[in-house]
Amino acid sequence: MIKKVLIGIVCGAAVLTVGILIGHFGITKGGSSGPSWVEDVAKDVDQSLIEKFLSEVDNIQIQENLRELTKVPHMATTAGDEQTVQFMLKRWQDAETGLDDAWREEYLVYLSFPDPKNPNKVTVVSPSDTVLHAIREKEKTYNPEEDDPAVVQPYAAYSPAGHPKGKLVYANQGKPSDYQVLNQTVDLRGTIAITRYGGAGRGAKAINAAPYGVIGVLVYTDPLDINDGLMSDINETYPHSWYLPPSGVERGSFNVQFGDMLTPYLAAKAEDITGIPPIPIQPIGFEDAYILICALDGENAPQDWQGAFNCTYKYGGPGFKPTSAFNGSDVKLDIFNYEEVKNSSNVMGIIRGSVEPDRYVIYGNHRDSWVHGAIDPSSGTSVMLELTRVLGRMVKQGQWRPRRSIIFGSWGAEEFGLIGSAEYTEQYFAKLSERTVAYINVDIAVFANATLSASGMPSVQNIIFTAAKQVDAPGLVSTSVYDNWIKYSNRTSPAHGVIPRIGYLTGAGSDYAAFAHYLGITSMDISYTYDRSKTNARIYPAYHTAYDTFNYASKFIDPGFLSHQAIARTAGNVLIQLADSLVLPLNCSDYAETLEDYLKTAVSLYEEKLESRKISMEPLKRAVANFRSAASHLDNVIRTSDLVRAINDQLMLLDRAFLDPLAFPDKYAYRHVIWASSSAGQPTFPGLADAFANADLSGQSSDWNKVHYHLSVASQAIEGAAQTLVDLSDLP
Repeated sequence: MIKKVLIGIVCGAAVLTVGILIGHFGITKGGSSGPSWVEDVAKDVDQSLIEKFLSEVDNIQIQENLRELTKVPHMATTAGDEQTVQFMLKRWQDAETGLDDAWREEYLVYLSFPDPKNPNKVTVVSPSDTVLHAIREKEKTYNPEEDDPAVVQPYAAYSPAGHPKGKLVYANQGKPSDYQVLNQTVDLRGTIAITRYGGAGRGAKAINAAPYGVIGVLVYTDPLDINDGLMSDINETYPHSWYLPPSGVERGSFNVQFGDMLTPYLAAKAEDITGIPPIPIQPIGFEDAYILICALDGENAPQDWQGAFNCTYKYGGPGFKPTSAFNGSDVKLDIFNYEEVKNSSNVMGIIRGSVEPDRYVIYGNHRDSWVHGAIDPSSGTSVMLELTRVLGRMVKQGQWRPRRSIIFGSWGAEEFGLIGSAEYTEQYFAKLSERTVAYINVDIAVFANATLSASGMPSVQNIIFTAAKQVDAPGLVSTSVYDNWIKYSNRTSPAHGVIPRIGYLTGAGSDYAAFAHYLGITSMDISYTYDRSKTNARIYPAYHTAYDTFNYASKFIDPGFLSHQAIARTAGNVLIQLADSLVLPLNCSDYAETLEDYLKTAVSLYEEKLESRKISMEPLKRAVANFRSAASHLDNVIRTSDLVRAINDQLMLLDRAFLDPLAFPDKYAYRHVIWASSSAGQPTFPGLADAFANADLSGQSSDWNKVHYHLSVASQAIEGAAQTLVDLSDLP
């Protein structure tokens, strides 16, 4: 071993002028005396530097970042968006606090907009086409910034233009099961369906409706789901509290896939489009939804379809009650949306690594919003700018340079379907796949100011815990973010006892999607959130509305910006540890524990019926056991081996081993066998769960064959991942 180290040092010195290639040699655990570059190579994360970083993160700086970012609405590709591009570049190119380099990358992408000359309209019309009621086209103004001429009218991005007219029905959340139940009672052909947010994706509400003959869809936010039932803006909702006022409308992208739809799997540098609504759809406020739903005729809807309105929700006759002023009337949608290919920009920045510049830790947050976007996404952008200010100044002053390179991404056009981050991963597919250590996503940094919330691959659990223990909880004396977190959300781990609960990245809710699901890069998403025992709100109530402003954020979400500061400190701490640790602080045994939990659930739910079909779960059981054994082996290697670069590559590439490009042919860009999205709603292997649910419903042998297939896919992926953790000298 000594001979190997000496040879490595000689080789390293020979190429010192072009960089230190540490992959060619081992490093002794205790470091070594000699040239300073040898000490740099062996250096571990500096805790005093982390303490300095934590002390310099400033809540007032974050506040002022947010004030600047929210001066104007900045929907993707608009003049306001370009203003934020220039602001990011100015900050990241600053001579005293900027990064090593910063630049913009542009992509031609397919977007959808309402026509400002022909605003979308929803009306109730009599048989003679007299307008009996018109849906509010613009949200009510309470403060001057909400009346900015750049505030886009509420609309459903990627809804087709059209003018459907028909009798109204109520379809709950627009899930397949909802339309199935409704169709048993009501002839849905030629109807307009009103649905509430939740339960199914935005676009899915229309996609699920079309096969039943529904010709148009409305969607609204029920006060039961967002406001804890409160409805009055006289004294209950915004501007008196954080709750959504009656005219508030959630905008959004209504496509079901992420990335640019004209260039799937390709970077959009310059045809058939799938995953968009086949019929017109339009979001409205609950003040208008109340008028429509409470006038409906027909049978009473089930109890779990009822909402906060002081009437019984009915299916619709179809149509309205004979006693209603709308009797015999239709609902008409006049949608004038149009599509356009436009330039959208990512703003990129880098701090180059000193020892392993070819290993990347990526930190990202999207920049575009639907309106002012104070919380979504500018809370995250304001935090990222404070991280780069503190770290950039350390670099400029020569106080620090990370071991590995840190890449910062300010993604464009996220609100239209995670476009900027997806295009980036497609353009740099090979480089990112081979070199990226981890991706940290901080989108909505602060939903509310109660507790930390985090999701990610199981291997990042320990590093998030370590960081959270070193940060003070905002507003609490002698309490860490970790100690506060565990009070709100926890679980019992066989290895660690009671610990905070970390969620899994099983969907495509933010820019981690392409990194986690498409590239198999170890990823995490970090935020501060609310006490879920005190509210049933599915998200902060001003989400995607004109009310998500600096005033709303500073008054109702995080007065004093101390929770923003806590997120900056926690996420920045994680970033430094990933960039500077000699051995990557990723834990494979925690991954093994999750796979064992998944297996336990699968055995409990499926084994008995699978055995009756002569489908064995033994290969899956063996695979999980082998992964546990391999993870334990690697834990021991980390404690005893000097081959740091090799070990780090094993840790870095673990999630890539779970990728299978053929596992989910009907799920665009989902390749990760463990974390793909699932409609079954079970905490277990997603392909197996969905296949079993389908087979159990249909009973067809072809569907049971798919269950067997997904058992094999999961078993093979886990076995393959286990093999990546064993000794490098062990050949297949």
